[in-house]
Amino acid sequence: RLVHLDLKGAAPRAAYLEQVLPLLRTLGATGLLLEYEDTFPYTGPLELLRAPHAYSPTELRVLLDQARAQGLDVVPLLPFPLQFVLKHREFAHLREVKALPNALNPHKEESLALVKAMIDQVMALHGDLEWFHIGCDEVYYLGEGEESKQWLQQQDNTPEKLCLSHIKAVATCLASSYPMVTPIVWDDMLRGMSEETLAGSGVPQLVQPMIWDYAVDIDVDSKVQLIEKYHRCGFSKVWFASAFKGATGVNQSLTLIGHHLRNQLEWLQVVSRCPADVLEGIVLTGWQRYDHFSVLCELFPVAIPSLAVCLQALKNGGYSEKIKENVEQLLGMSDLEIDTFMSTSLGSFPGSNILTLVTEVSFYLKSSVDELLERNRYVTGWFSPYHRKRKILHPIIMGHFQPDALSLLSKWNAVVQDLQAAMEQVFHKSTIEEWMEENVHPSLQKLQQVVDDLEEA
Repeated sequence: RLVHLDLKGAAPRAAYLEQVLPLLRTLGATGLLLEYEDTFPYTGPLELLRAPHAYSPTELRVLLDQARAQGLDVVPLLPFPLQFVLKHREFAHLREVKALPNALNPHKEESLALVKAMIDQVMALHGDLEWFHIGCDEVYYLGEGEESKQWLQQQDNTPEKLCLSHIKAVATCLASSYPMVTPIVWDDMLRGMSEETLAGSGVPQLVQPMIWDYAVDIDVDSKVQLIEKYHRCGFSKVWFASAFKGATGVNQSLTLIGHHLRNQLEWLQVVSRCPADVLEGIVLTGWQRYDHFSVLCELFPVAIPSLAVCLQALKNGGYSEKIKENVEQLLGMSDLEIDTFMSTSLGSFPGSNILTLVTEVSFYLKSSVDELLERNRYVTGWFSPYHRKRKILHPIIMGHFQPDALSLLSKWNAVVQDLQAAMEQVFHKSTIEEWMEENVHPSLQKLQQVVDDLEEA
């Protein structure tokens, strides 16, 4: 049971992650899937890939040691096709399609050299590993570059074979230098391929596929058939991937626990029908962005109750009132609500104050500002955009809503100040800026502008 930490957005400070590790272990995690992307401390020619908030080598070594001390396996994930690399001008010549940073050109020797250099640096910091996730999902536009088009014109060459040869090249790159490490790949590019194509590619002997589905209504029969198909093709083991957050809306700010719990229960049905010796494990994914360029979805501390419920359900083979009480005790929450977003009780888990304040902002900031500016008759009737632009204001009317506007602004400024202070304990400045600009500033600036216009008028 691996917990996926998606670090391509809102990467928590290393000290915060260290605080969380014992809780993850207690809840039932047996390992971590670390998707570093630009937070890994690359060196040499790859140094430009590091984000300003990337972890230092020392921070990572301490974190990895702590994980091992907790008995947690660590599996690094390098998300080939490497959007975060190909966006840089210095690596743009390795794109499959010149204008798009979506896929690596599989025909260039330099592409594989880049892959090898990245794998080597990650391996050097990790030491003993059993698995290494090489991504390979949603490789859109592979086959649309000029060299690929020429390759596809040759007899018997197909887009499927191009994809498989690319996966094989990356997996071989890892296996040749690190024969004790097994590569894992997302399975979505493999699902539709024929058994004959898969079996003849040599890929099943090299990698373990990770079948992902984050829905609440998984087609259990088709999943079982897919597992059987992969087994017949020669894959020795398969993994499953569920989700505890980051799968219900690209800009979602709160986690609907019930959705993710049902997703785990669906996967448990698949597990019950899967041959015992075929399943290697399950990853609970926690996406932080839908891709490198999208906005942030739920922050990690906000989703810890969801992660707790999901881990406990998987560990215990189901969910019950007794398990719910156990989760509440472990999180220090008196009442955990799973079918709405509203868990009113404060928790005692690391970052629980962020959940409380994000819930308040998400539910009440925009609605309270809209209530004043769009549904207060004095504002809509006597201080409309027309009045504000011309600074026309009747002094009596002002008394009807200026106190409300000032009081509301003061209240939200205080809440946002508390949230900012809480977030500074967990996140770097860039994350706080981004979250505030997306979720707070639009409403708060609207309110501030009305107060300013009132004073000026």
